[in-house]
Amino acid sequence: MRYSQLFGKTSKSIPSDADSVNARLLTQGGFIQKEISGVYNYLPLGLRVLTKIQNIIREEMDKIGGQEILMPALTQEESWVTTGRHTMDVLFHLKGQGNTSLVLNPTHEEVVTPLAQKYIFSYRDLPFSVYQIQNKFRNEARAKSGLLRGREFNMKDLYSFHTDENDLNQYYEIVKQAYFEIYKRLGIGDITVLTFASGGSFSQYSHEFQTLCESGEDTIYLCEKCQLAINKEIIDIQKTCPKCGNDNLKTVKAIEVGNIFKLRTKYSKSFNFYYSDKNGQEKIVEMGCYGLGPSRTMGAIVESCHDNKGIIWPANIAPYQIHLIGLDLHDEKIKLQSVDIYQKLIEKNIEVLYDDRLDVTAGIKFADADLIGIPTRLVLSKRSLENGGIEIKKRNEEKSEIISLDFVFEKIV
Repeated sequence: MRYSQLFGKTSKSIPSDADSVNARLLTQGGFIQKEISGVYNYLPLGLRVLTKIQNIIREEMDKIGGQEILMPALTQEESWVTTGRHTMDVLFHLKGQGNTSLVLNPTHEEVVTPLAQKYIFSYRDLPFSVYQIQNKFRNEARAKSGLLRGREFNMKDLYSFHTDENDLNQYYEIVKQAYFEIYKRLGIGDITVLTFASGGSFSQYSHEFQTLCESGEDTIYLCEKCQLAINKEIIDIQKTCPKCGNDNLKTVKAIEVGNIFKLRTKYSKSFNFYYSDKNGQEKIVEMGCYGLGPSRTMGAIVESCHDNKGIIWPANIAPYQIHLIGLDLHDEKIKLQSVDIYQKLIEKNIEVLYDDRLDVTAGIKFADADLIGIPTRLVLSKRSLENGGIEIKKRNEEKSEIISLDFVFEKIV
């Protein structure tokens, strides 16, 4: 992509209502643009990042047998009445044709349970799991922190269905490991920990995945021996590490990037969801729910991976792998050489953003590159050619080096 043709540009001005690092940097970097409070447009750079996060999640869900579906964002209120959750403050209520009562879904238990019920009748139909990646809606009283707490947000929710609690427990552990693999691939695996949280009305505990970050709004108590944590809301109940019993827990700030629950029979009971076992007797279906927000995780990554110049994207989710900057482009020879490098990168299937702007200073181009945060920067200029080739610099490193044009592709691949 040529920067001169890119929809959405960087900005020097800080948004007046940016109350978080991710809101500020993603907006200034040309990744997102605020529509209304808690609702954002994703511009090309932002959508590329979001899509890469989604695809990593999708690949790991497929590996553990999840089948992807897509459920409606809009559904009848009747299902929410069935579960008793129709009075939740976060629900958006709408009126459809014929005075129909409708809801914009903040979650999909009320949709997926009766959907699965249409296809599950026997123990032979179990276990199975389905997931979706879809936008959801919460009528937050105070949307804040950019992508971390919005009224419209992107979510992956996986739902599993089982014959008994033991089968649910086994699959729950499989999903746990899949989540760790996701965060590792997203570049935040070493700062994301499993956290024991309240199970609410479902079970004694649920589990959150928390990314350690000084700007996080959650307080957790971390066992540095086991890299397990306890959420503040249950610390009075569980005062020691659940694994090793360590009572010397460190108080840290973190951002929740995932939450998994053993729903057990809460929703299957509401919808009278039963199956026939081997003996032909009716048994209630056991369920699990596993949430992970791609948009929220994108915001959390920016909160954790930045410096005073801008974003530092992990390689797997960066909008492009190479940020090619052409300087002295009024010199026809340099212009042709930079275009040649750009074309060769594309031919080698290397994602590249080429700053081909003619009317912009080197300082502005460098500042924009740091703000956008692509992992590797290449600079072709009169100076670099005089010194032997092209300048290469990693976004997370201070020093750059000059390499021969003959070896540039070997260096970056």
